[in-house]
Amino acid sequence: MKISELSIRTQVPKETIHFYVREGLIPKPKKRGINVADYDESFIEHIHLIKEIQDHFFLPLSLIKEIIKRQKRSPELKALLKLRMGYFSPLDQLLEKEVVGLDAFAGATGMGKKWIVQFMEWGVITPESRDGADVYSQDDVILGRLLVDLDRAGFGPKDGINPAVVKDYIRIYKQIVKLAHESFLETAENQLTPEETLAKGIRGRELMGVFFYHLYRKLAKENEHERERRRTGRKKAAAR
Repeated sequence: MKISELSIRTQVPKETIHFYVREGLIPKPKKRGINVADYDESFIEHIHLIKEIQDHFFLPLSLIKEIIKRQKRSPELKALLKLRMGYFSPLDQLLEKEVVGLDAFAGATGMGKKWIVQFMEWGVITPESRDGADVYSQDDVILGRLLVDLDRAGFGPKDGINPAVVKDYIRIYKQIVKLAHESFLETAENQLTPEETLAKGIRGRELMGVFFYHLYRKLAKENEHERERRRTGRKKAAAR
């Protein structure tokens, strides 16, 4: 396709596309003549990725260029980037969105109503009742979408996974959250003003959330490496 068509399909000006090429953010197109270049469908994907990173992370193009280079070399980084943009949009966090009603929650998450009710009974999805209607928080919506994606990725009932295990997660995680609050967030509260206590709570909640996210990733990787070592050891033992 010509650059004019690429500009229309991506909603990016031709001048910006030329800039992306000059800066190495997207590949150079194939030349069909002195002033004619041919852009294939992959350029649409490249440009959409740049725009998504800009919209989600508000980064300068120099850093976006580095991210794009790295994600091409690392399948893990590519998957992480996709998940980050899908579930951790800074704008969504700043403009927290609520969903009202079971039908709206099902539409926002893709989760069947039967399962919504079940996860509510298990305490995973916990809407707030307002004026006779169930109001689901942004966290509930994200959890619902994640549960649906887990099922689609091969971690659901049809794959032999018992969803009731999330009840154990809730029970254990409540203990972890309580411990975190007692250890970090409730210290010296009597020395703080109400405003300082609120600010500290918000700061601590977000920092601890990031801490547990990375702690899980770290421990999960270590567990995967250990499983791989055991698997390799068994293969070597069987080959002897």
